[in-house]
Amino acid sequence: MSDDGTGICEVVITAADPEWLAGFTRRLIEDRLAACGQQITAIRSLYRWDGAIQDDPEARVALHTRVDLVGRIIERAGAEHPYEVPCVLALPILAANPAYIAWVRDETQPAPRTDGEP
Repeated sequence: MSDDGTGICEVVITAADPEWLAGFTRRLIEDRLAACGQQITAIRSLYRWDGAIQDDPEARVALHTRVDLVGRIIERAGAEHPYEVPCVLALPILAANPAYIAWVRDETQPAPRTDGEP
């Protein structure tokens, strides 16, 4: 994904189980792969799967993160998500509050070491 100048993006992920999605989001934030996640617990997804139209309840989260972390989030979703083909979409942020951009960048940096090592 190309950087649009803000250095951040929104990553959308859906899942059938809202609690699983909240736990996954929490792990991404703990690991500093996302600064935050805004979850909608009830959406309706219509899609074609295995030749049939599906109509299912799902949850959706919008993660705010650095563009350069998207690949790691996609990799984690591929390894941990219960779906065979999880929806993970990175959307550009064309403009944003500069203070918010700085906060997202700060929260997705590696945590400072406290053991005296650089």
